[in-house]
Amino acid sequence: EDAVACGNIGYPVVSAVAAGHAVLAVELSSFQLHWSPSVRPAAGVVLNVAEDHLDWHGGMDGYAAAKARALLGDVAVAGVDDPVARGLLAAAPAARRVGVTLAEPGPDQLGVRDGMLVDRAFGGGELLPADAVVPAGPPGITDALAASALARAHGVPVVAVRTALAGFTPGPHRSAPVGRVGGVTFVDDSKATNPHAADAALAAAGARAPGARAVWIVGGLLKGVSADTLGELARRHAGHLAGAVVIGTDRAPIVEALARHAPDLPVREVAAGNHEGMQTPGNPMPEAVRRAAELAGPGDVVLLAPAAASMDQFRDYAHRGDAFAGAVRELTAAPTPPGTSRTEGAHR
Repeated sequence: EDAVACGNIGYPVVSAVAAGHAVLAVELSSFQLHWSPSVRPAAGVVLNVAEDHLDWHGGMDGYAAAKARALLGDVAVAGVDDPVARGLLAAAPAARRVGVTLAEPGPDQLGVRDGMLVDRAFGGGELLPADAVVPAGPPGITDALAASALARAHGVPVVAVRTALAGFTPGPHRSAPVGRVGGVTFVDDSKATNPHAADAALAAAGARAPGARAVWIVGGLLKGVSADTLGELARRHAGHLAGAVVIGTDRAPIVEALARHAPDLPVREVAAGNHEGMQTPGNPMPEAVRRAAELAGPGDVVLLAPAAASMDQFRDYAHRGDAFAGAVRELTAAPTPPGTSRTEGAHR
């Protein structure tokens, strides 16, 4: 069947409609949902509702109300492990409500049983081993279950769903490895523009290899989100964090929050400017990547998961991710040995 992904991912919905595609898989932002009260998707999903765009929506209630508009069609799907999303599903007017969960699924749910993704809502049975899902970790599994629910709601045969899950590769700027230097892997998750997405990226980084640690590049525009939320993330993931490098306009409150919540975590703060001729004005990435490499050791991961918007220093999250990849290439050309500054005190 002629289907295309469009919407907030970059391909405009109007272009997809004009091209005559039969089925649209649309990602809509909370802004787009707010301004589109007539939207009635055949099937819609809300994965979670966590702090984001609160400066624009005026608070969590307005943000959640916008998200709920994705559930106004015939089939509503939501991540029921998230309490707010679970509440939106329960209140949805959809004729059919389907939950996705990391636990064993009940009727009208997709979930995980004995290490397998299982569809009990549409009778698809076992779909894929959970440890085969890419990207790895709980967030990736939840995404796979939600995508399966939408596909099955549209009538996609279960064999096609299994094949798609097994062959899935994340798009650019979504936990994408962009280089390896001195045994350190550099991962671009610039699409992680809010704390919830960064939490998922940090969890995935921790699942990459036993004992591997991550250096977290974080910061930008917080969009009304409390910096303490990022500090709490650092505390929660402290067991596999080797350090943090903070960039962006709102870096000062983030540095302070990291100091409060994870006082033992080495932190480096990077302002835009020139460093030894490496950096173009306004682009913090060469310096951020260099400092992250100093905190990392062989086997570790340097993870760009900013938990913030990019427009203070970049055109968009893709531009930010490209700048990160370019800085990694620059480091490859003139490498700074990873781990050389691991014992230095935190720069706060």
